[in-house]
Amino acid sequence: MPTYEFRCRTCDTTFDLRRSMADSDAPATCPDGHEAVRQLSSFAAITGGSSPSRSSLPMAPPSGGGGCGGACACHG
Repeated sequence: MPTYEFRCRTCDTTFDLRRSMADSDAPATCPDGHEAVRQLSSFAAITGGSSPSRSSLPMAPPSGGGGCGGACACHG
């Protein structure tokens, strides 16, 4: 069952509700009993479809830095 994020119009509290997709637009109330509206949530998904280009990867720390001691591939 999906989780939907809501925000109270009165007290500005945000909370999550698990409900069916058929009930996604049903009215909701905050824990204090006020009217709440559903928020547009965003999420990130990582797929195995293709590798990011090298230019889109974060830069490695300068040589000799970091706490890994050079045992990993972060010093490339």
